[in-house]
Amino acid sequence: MANRVHHTAILGDGVELGEDNVIGPYVVVLGPCRIGDENWIGPHTVIGTPPEDRGTAHGVGWDGELNDYGVRIGSRNILREHVVVHAGTHRWTEIGNSCLLLSSTHCAHDVLIGDNVTMAPAAHIAGHATLWSFANIGMSASVHQNVDVGPGAMVGMASAVRKEVPPWSVTVGNPARAVSLNTVGLSRMGCDEAMVEQIRAHLAGSGPVPADAPEQVRRLLGDWAARAAEPH
Repeated sequence: MANRVHHTAILGDGVELGEDNVIGPYVVVLGPCRIGDENWIGPHTVIGTPPEDRGTAHGVGWDGELNDYGVRIGSRNILREHVVVHAGTHRWTEIGNSCLLLSSTHCAHDVLIGDNVTMAPAAHIAGHATLWSFANIGMSASVHQNVDVGPGAMVGMASAVRKEVPPWSVTVGNPARAVSLNTVGLSRMGCDEAMVEQIRAHLAGSGPVPADAPEQVRRLLGDWAARAAEPH
């Protein structure tokens, strides 16, 4: 289906759109940028402006001056009004599929966001951070640069995240710390009470990834464990 782009929106050179996207009033999208299908991008959202980085040139993207690294956005995402997504410095800033970024959320340069991520209003993610799939970032929470928020993690409102957030944890406070397991998130993914306890044991280091866990949970836990085993 055709894209619906409001006549006040600005799409710069190097912007590639899929199909059936809605681009609202006064949206600015600068290239290089690739946007998939069925995304809803709300009024005054800005995508692809230069990174907020002293060492990066601030080109005029709306006049054809493109960054080396831009923004990639998948499909079926909702970006509400006044969302900001900056271009990358050393890699593309990326948003996966089926994410919900509510009003005034901020995604800095080189951020990687997985699938089915939720960012509540005014949540801010600093440069080079990674939000794994199914993470949920609470209202006005802030994530420090270079920090990973694990799959399925719930970060409470107004929390200041300064270090890695474990998978399927509930993490709150300033500085934020993990206080419990996100049992609600796991149950929504098809885990019964027995499976939740197996996952709790695995995350505590006393058991393998449960072989009969729901496929997405098993895959994400496996990927997280593999990442943790890599040398840094």
